[in-house]
Amino acid sequence: MVSNNLFKSYIEAGKAFLQQPTPEQTLRTGAVSGDRPVIVPIRSIGPSHRERIATHLLALSESDRYLRFGFAASDEQIGRYVEKLNFERDEIFGIYNRKLQLIAMAHLAFSDDPEFQNGAEFGVSVMAKARGRGYGARLFDIAVMHARNDGVDMMFIHALSENTAMLNIARKAGAQVESAGSESEAFLKLPPANLDSHMTEMVEEQIAQTDYHFKVQAKKFHDFVAGLQDARRIS
Repeated sequence: MVSNNLFKSYIEAGKAFLQQPTPEQTLRTGAVSGDRPVIVPIRSIGPSHRERIATHLLALSESDRYLRFGFAASDEQIGRYVEKLNFERDEIFGIYNRKLQLIAMAHLAFSDDPEFQNGAEFGVSVMAKARGRGYGARLFDIAVMHARNDGVDMMFIHALSENTAMLNIARKAGAQVESAGSESEAFLKLPPANLDSHMTEMVEEQIAQTDYHFKVQAKKFHDFVAGLQDARRIS
């Protein structure tokens, strides 16, 4: 049985630890020093996160699925999409919250067309509760940088014309947007990679990895404190 004093110390430590502002909270409140841009940790994720990717996409509303895939994808269609993700060829980027929920993700699909070898397609989805924080634009920036460093010279986005948020992100980056009725194509010519783009990607990935491990430890601590509370109630 845990003593009351020890239990209280765990609770106070847990509150202090978990009340530290997250990157999401900092971005939302604008609580940053000076005019420096806020760093949103974006992590390259692999096949071990396939279940979290599925959970994220399945949580999208029918209208959000329509904007992301160009049609109102069913649960079965999303399941097939996730199962077919090629992590060896493509890159998947994600933003996690403190509960380790994947709240935003992007898919950078590299072309396997012989006539379009140096091209890649970008797709993104953001959970409704995480909108308005610039996550889509940040994921696009990360994808552009990674594509450049991988030798891609043309990125394109196929989107519904009503997906103005995505098309505006592309336009602001300098993409040429061509619309044909209900569908639009955005083409962005990429400059070649340089030392700055390689170094920036390395730093961004290290920050993201550190942030993710911090959140893993924070969640473990939260679960530990919750377990103590349950044990105290039972006893």
